[in-house]
Amino acid sequence: MEVERVQDIALKQKNANTIPEDFIRSQHEQPGITTVHGAVLEIPVIDLDDPDEGKINRSIINASQDWGMFQVVNHGIPGEVISKFQEVGRKFFELPQEEKEVYAKPSDAKGIEGYGTKLQKELEGKKAWVDHLFHKIWPPAAINYQFWPNNNDVPSYREATEEYTKYLRGVVEKLLKILSVGLGLEENEAKAALGGDDLVYLLKINYYPPCPQPELALGVVDHTDMSSITLLVPNEVQGLQASRDGNWYDVKYIPNALVIHIGDQMQILSNGKYKSVLHRTTVNKEKTRMSWPVFIEPPQDQEVGPHPKLVNEDNPPKFKTKKFSEYAYCKFNKIPQ
Repeated sequence: MEVERVQDIALKQKNANTIPEDFIRSQHEQPGITTVHGAVLEIPVIDLDDPDEGKINRSIINASQDWGMFQVVNHGIPGEVISKFQEVGRKFFELPQEEKEVYAKPSDAKGIEGYGTKLQKELEGKKAWVDHLFHKIWPPAAINYQFWPNNNDVPSYREATEEYTKYLRGVVEKLLKILSVGLGLEENEAKAALGGDDLVYLLKINYYPPCPQPELALGVVDHTDMSSITLLVPNEVQGLQASRDGNWYDVKYIPNALVIHIGDQMQILSNGKYKSVLHRTTVNKEKTRMSWPVFIEPPQDQEVGPHPKLVNEDNPPKFKTKKFSEYAYCKFNKIPQ
């Protein structure tokens, strides 16, 4: 086993009412100190079924410029499809530990797919209160079923995940077209610049077990996503926080909504017109929180930079053009871009 899993640590600490020292964040990060309590961040909620298409487009473009995140409702993914997708993810984390370890990320792997705990380098050497399962869900050529729980372990896992993916792709296509037009590009130009039909859909299932001292720990430390966009469904346990004007706020949970994050690659492509959102995750004392983000990422060898049509002498490029694999390496290892 690469490291002790947080799920195991949570079971051991259940009656101790304390958490190990390496999970206690510095004071500038502790959610008990840094959260604006009693306030919920009302990020834009956009109805994708609104008959006024211009209103939908304007709302998404404005939210992507001003907030870097928004929620969409009436997005066309049936509630029962989302519920089944979430249920099979829960079932995986309910498996005995040795059965989950079958899907562990290999110790010598260069990628991030698989079951795991530690993800990125932390400058202060702290640990996040979360276990995860990563695997690609689209396109078919990118999928490695080694990391998908099989039907013996989690019945219907593949069926439920593929059904969710089918609907999700429709939402992604719609959002990328709107974001492209919002930059003054043709509706397929942003997608093409990010990898076109080779765009990778990377699922991460986050599992945040109950934490005896949630005011001191974080599920995921503050970060922006390195994706182009991220589409996320959480369970009903509050935990997503976003930074606004230098303060941390809870993001309101809306049942069956998708939370959309603008990621770094979209910020780069837009030359800063769209903003990747700084966010983090808190944990709960009594309840398990879970979330299911899908990161829409360029292929590893895709070069992403400010779109050529968006830069000129008056608006020079604000970001370097580089391969997505190089960007990801720097991001994970905290190397300046």
